[in-house]
Amino acid sequence: MNYRNGKLCNWKKTFHPKSSATPLNRHSHKKLLLLFLFTSLSGCETLGYYRQAISGHLSLLNQSKAVSHYLASTTTPAPLKAQLKKVVALRSFAEKELLLPVKKQYSRYVSLDRKYVVWNVFAAPEFSLEPKIWCYPIAGCASYRGYFAEKNAQKFAQKLATQGFDVYVAGIDAYSTLGWFKDPILSSFIDRSDVDLANLIFHELAHQRLYIKNDTVFNESFATVVAQEGVKRWLQQENNPSAYQSFLDDQKKQQDFINLVIRYQQKLVTLYHSTLKDSEKRTQKAALITQLKSQHQELKMNWGGYSDYDPWFHQAINNAQLSTVSTYFDLVPELSALLVQQNNNLANFYQAARILAKKRHE
Repeated sequence: MNYRNGKLCNWKKTFHPKSSATPLNRHSHKKLLLLFLFTSLSGCETLGYYRQAISGHLSLLNQSKAVSHYLASTTTPAPLKAQLKKVVALRSFAEKELLLPVKKQYSRYVSLDRKYVVWNVFAAPEFSLEPKIWCYPIAGCASYRGYFAEKNAQKFAQKLATQGFDVYVAGIDAYSTLGWFKDPILSSFIDRSDVDLANLIFHELAHQRLYIKNDTVFNESFATVVAQEGVKRWLQQENNPSAYQSFLDDQKKQQDFINLVIRYQQKLVTLYHSTLKDSEKRTQKAALITQLKSQHQELKMNWGGYSDYDPWFHQAINNAQLSTVSTYFDLVPELSALLVQQNNNLANFYQAARILAKKRHE
């Protein structure tokens, strides 16, 4: 999602270099053909969805250029070069210190003509926090549906809304193809701060270390824990105590945010399971969401005016939006404890996490 670190971020404009098309290799074409063969067995509407997904990703790959090209070019702006060098360093750290399968991931760069790379649509029933699930070939099932064009995402969301669902559309600045393709660096996230850039790279690479089909909660929580541990280790290696303290402060605010949302999720679940009439549930649901927003303002005062979560709360909050917090963080405490149990040994942690994931599906 747009808040890989638990918060919505505002992105600055970045450099948009011209890029010529780079042909896909034969192996990539085979992957796309395999995906198409899977999706062609589905209905027309589903087929249309996968066509836009495949063509959208294909467009990114064709536009990409090697990072080495930009670093060697005298026309590449210095700020972009600096950010690309950081990614190179983070890739190396992820591979050597975090034991993540980097391979050729994030070795190419793409300049987008838009703020986000994709828009994800989330949906949940009016009186339930259980998100609607969509299933995909290869990747399995997930609680969102992604579109490379915002208008298509909004159109699909509107269709779900007419069916009575609460819907939420979120701009996404990065995603992972789980190692099927060489995911490029995107202009939608290259301008992040050092810490946020590290968090994103480690998070996405973690999906390639361990990904469980049909278990979004585990996958996102696992990647979140790996990224948090990765950022901690990276900042310690960089000997940057002030940045590390800032990271810890942000983590504390993130946990405050999560605790607040979960507290109101529980209140809503109690309401939805009650015997009240739908009209009464609807009224009380609105009241609880108003209280949630009010509680955020109090929390914000305790944070000294920290406003990074304002965009999230300024929306018409509904079940679909609330469900995304659980999706990304439900298992974070358990997995964090598992890491400690393994004496912070990542190799052992990855093995233990895989066993835990298997038990969840027995």
